[in-house]
Amino acid sequence: MVNAHWADHRHNGRRTRMPGGRLTQQDRQHIASGLTQGLRYAEIARQLGRPTSTVSREVIRNGGTDSYRADRAQFATGRRARRRGTAPPAEPPTARDAHGRDPGEVRGFAEQFAAMMVRTGVPRMAARVLARLFTADSGTLTAAELVRDLQVSPASVSKAIGYLEELEVVRRERDPRRRRERYVIDDDVWLRAWTTSARTHAMWAEAAQRGVEILDPATPAGARLNHMSRFFARLSEDMAGGPAEAVLDDALTLLAALVHTRPSLTAEELAAALGWTPDRVHHALHATAGPERLNRAQQAALGRLHADQRPSPENP
Repeated sequence: MVNAHWADHRHNGRRTRMPGGRLTQQDRQHIASGLTQGLRYAEIARQLGRPTSTVSREVIRNGGTDSYRADRAQFATGRRARRRGTAPPAEPPTARDAHGRDPGEVRGFAEQFAAMMVRTGVPRMAARVLARLFTADSGTLTAAELVRDLQVSPASVSKAIGYLEELEVVRRERDPRRRRERYVIDDDVWLRAWTTSARTHAMWAEAAQRGVEILDPATPAGARLNHMSRFFARLSEDMAGGPAEAVLDDALTLLAALVHTRPSLTAEELAAALGWTPDRVHHALHATAGPERLNRAQQAALGRLHADQRPSPENP
């Protein structure tokens, strides 16, 4: 049976789709996804069951390999059709998700988001995994779900997750019900990435300064390292003046509160006592030692006080 777009054929026991109409929005999204993955025109055409020339003309006509966008290509095609006095075939209505969103449009945004990250230096597969996690309402997916959604191998997903874990933007979580791992992106991911980046810049500055002391700042190599040290030190200071400074101030306030409270105080009780939200307490705990080390943090804070500043046994 032949429809408006495809004819199904059997070849060596496998079903293939032969071209029989214009490219659809879904086809263009597939082309954009393939370009983002670095696939050649021939491979994309083979997956679509189209001639390679159809894909190459489509891409070249709509911005080329680096600038091709499915939504813009679809719009441009409709505009050209209207100028010629013809209209592109109407597509069947797309099923909406539970929130009334078009899944194809969401996937298209995820691929565009990934492409932007690739342009900033993020490896292609890591960018696609991160974009998929960000656009999942749950913020968590399994390896099998990522393999299915991105149509890639498990090894590709595993390598991308390893890279993102090193950046501390993704963490693993064990699903006890099904004995499998889930990959999670937390709401405070950018705060943690910010503080990690600030620490990294400080390490670069310190390492370069050690080189200055060894090589002598009056020499060309020493002067080069001195310039590098000052650059990264300034960068680290500037970043510390952003979100990290506010978190540090909260951490100090939290430690001061711990000095005058009993060791068994919970994070929820701290939030109530300080008039903070639970998330704010969580961030402050993360900046100090973490909830599991509250007692150690309290003892460390007590050790930094003078005798007359410490709470008396009669008024703990």
